[in-house]
Amino acid sequence: MAKPKILVVGGGPGGATAGRTLAAGGADVLILEKSFGRPKPCGGAIPPLVINEFGIPPEIIDCRMKYTTIYSPTGRETDVTVVGTKPTDKDFIGMVRREVYDNYLREQASKAGAEVIEAKLLSIKITPDGVKAVYEEKGVEKKIEAAAVIGADGAYSMVAKAVGAPRVPQCVAMQYRIRLPESQMQEWRETAELYLGDEVSPDFYGWVFPKHDHLSVGVGVSPDHSTKVRTYLNNLVERTGNKLKDGKIYATEAHALPMRHQKKLAWDRAMLIGDAAGMVVSTSGEGIYWAMKSGKIAAETLLKFQENPIAANLNEYEKIWKKQYGTMYRFLDRLQGIYFGDNRKFEVFTQMCRDEDVQRLTFDSYLHKEMAKLPVTSGLRIFGKMAFNFARWYVPALRPKPRPTLALEG
Repeated sequence: MAKPKILVVGGGPGGATAGRTLAAGGADVLILEKSFGRPKPCGGAIPPLVINEFGIPPEIIDCRMKYTTIYSPTGRETDVTVVGTKPTDKDFIGMVRREVYDNYLREQASKAGAEVIEAKLLSIKITPDGVKAVYEEKGVEKKIEAAAVIGADGAYSMVAKAVGAPRVPQCVAMQYRIRLPESQMQEWRETAELYLGDEVSPDFYGWVFPKHDHLSVGVGVSPDHSTKVRTYLNNLVERTGNKLKDGKIYATEAHALPMRHQKKLAWDRAMLIGDAAGMVVSTSGEGIYWAMKSGKIAAETLLKFQENPIAANLNEYEKIWKKQYGTMYRFLDRLQGIYFGDNRKFEVFTQMCRDEDVQRLTFDSYLHKEMAKLPVTSGLRIFGKMAFNFARWYVPALRPKPRPTLALEG
């Protein structure tokens, strides 16, 4: 008896991981990726958890970032060392180029037995009886019938639309790739910078991340400010002062990212993962780990129920996901609302990042994807410090005086 065909739409980190897991489990898998090698505007940051769990080889990692400097709207600096509550030699953030990283993951899926092709999905119909899709490969339209589909096709997912999932709000990320002289690049190998302020991004932050032979310099903004995203990006370059003056912009890239999670993840014969499911952390914009982890869990669920992939069975994926990560997502969403949105909030955020307990809590959630428990006294101290800093910036009489020299200068 022939194995049921499983279709994976999208060959990024989530789709490639899902395809690899399915193929390794004996499934007949086809992965459609619309463009091999296309660069994606992404900070490209991955925690050691990704490297360890998914076996990412060292040569795929461009840099190991251990230090970050955060600049507030008024130019106040906060230096942060990447370390969790239980320091280890694996406390770093790996930096990757998505075109290299994604290609490696697709190769691993292919080696596991998945068929991976460069093709564009044209249409898809999902019913309780099966999946029918039309795609274009090398200019030729082709049809496929499958028992089930995993939608890993990004923020504007056709699979999500086919199952009737609501369109979630999208933010826009834009980045420059800037190449510096090699002597200057060496200074960035373990260091990144984050810039906060309305002129850089009223909603999120601007970043400068090291890569193999260049810097990723980018911003993310909400839909309300998307028409000015290039202006914000140019403001970010200006904020860096002389640090990038010898650099050359050789590429500009933009991409949409979901701002809210899909409430439902599984239907009859269909599941959504990664950006297609809105699995981007609002505070950081992180999506790579969540795409890969959701792809793995969805694939494992589908392997278990591939002979009967109805919603009642595939909902196991949704239950596992929400049980493991629902609390963390809700917590980080609340943090985004508290600390992001205007310059006063950004100032409070920068000040709070100087606290060692806050730093370690933050990096526990990022490095290890777990919520560390603090002693009650530490929690009360952090809350008191936060209240004090909000009062400083929201009560005019308490507000700190402007500094004579701002990060905008230079």
